[in-house]
Amino acid sequence: MKFVPNALTIARIVLTPVLLLMLLSETLLGHVGALALFVLAAISDYFDGKIARDYEVRSRLGQFLDPLADKILVLGTFAVLSFMLPDIVPWWAVVLIALRDLAVTLLRTWTESRGRTLRTLGIAKWKTTLQLAFLIGLLTVLVARQPEMPQQIAAAAIWLLDSLIPFIVLMGVVALTVFTGVWYFFNQETVSPA
Repeated sequence: MKFVPNALTIARIVLTPVLLLMLLSETLLGHVGALALFVLAAISDYFDGKIARDYEVRSRLGQFLDPLADKILVLGTFAVLSFMLPDIVPWWAVVLIALRDLAVTLLRTWTESRGRTLRTLGIAKWKTTLQLAFLIGLLTVLVARQPEMPQQIAAAAIWLLDSLIPFIVLMGVVALTVFTGVWYFFNQETVSPA
């Protein structure tokens, strides 16, 4: 079990470019594949942490790779969606999410350089969950809008994409993301390394 969490994390990093290429294909098969890989990656994110905790096989490498894998998956998917759907996922929203992640990573690095570890805040876990849920929802709608889908499902998906609903939900996700970044700087919970 010692190597399973890191193996899951590395698999998530390796599969992300495949997911993004499938998403860019603009085909039903490509979008179904991208959605399936994204869901598998999200599930693996949960299990690599659970296995590491339950079997007490945490490692410095895992502590570095796990958030990196999350950032590659989430930011990569947001970036591709901003290219595909700029009215729903504007580039500046992706930049705000990326800047928050960069700021927290720098804070974490600075904290570790002083012999401490920055504890992940509970609200940041909610942020990740909401980001993943938003992306899974949007990827599902992209699958549903394909012309091969039943006409009523495709029409409903196209209506949803043309509405303000996805953009408004994204604004909520971005606001929570930025808030959690600011919160880290005012509530730096640190622990001594194990």
